[in-house]
Amino acid sequence: MGRLSNALTLCSAGLIVVVLASLKRAHIRVEYSVSWLAAAVVLLVLSRSSALMRWLGWTLGVEDPPLALLITVLVVFLFVFYHFSVIVSNLKDANIALTQRIAILEYYLQARHEDRQA
Repeated sequence: MGRLSNALTLCSAGLIVVVLASLKRAHIRVEYSVSWLAAAVVLLVLSRSSALMRWLGWTLGVEDPPLALLITVLVVFLFVFYHFSVIVSNLKDANIALTQRIAILEYYLQARHEDRQA
């Protein structure tokens, strides 16, 4: 249990450092960094608390508490990935709508320019 907990602690601390560094360099927006930071903090707290890991293992029906922690981490990160998939889908739809509006405006401006020249 010790090595897996230590590895998960290092991973969560590394994730926190990477997200904060990306935030400082403006590589990631604040509203998106919150999900990653929350997931990393949950992982850090769970990996450092053996009582929480045992309770989590008992709740999930898994005899090995670190395995229960890994299952929880997987579920948390799946929710984070789903959240970002929804954001990307909305951005794609907005990008398509914006492109269509720009094309309509260009057509309108070109038609006005041709009317003035004639």
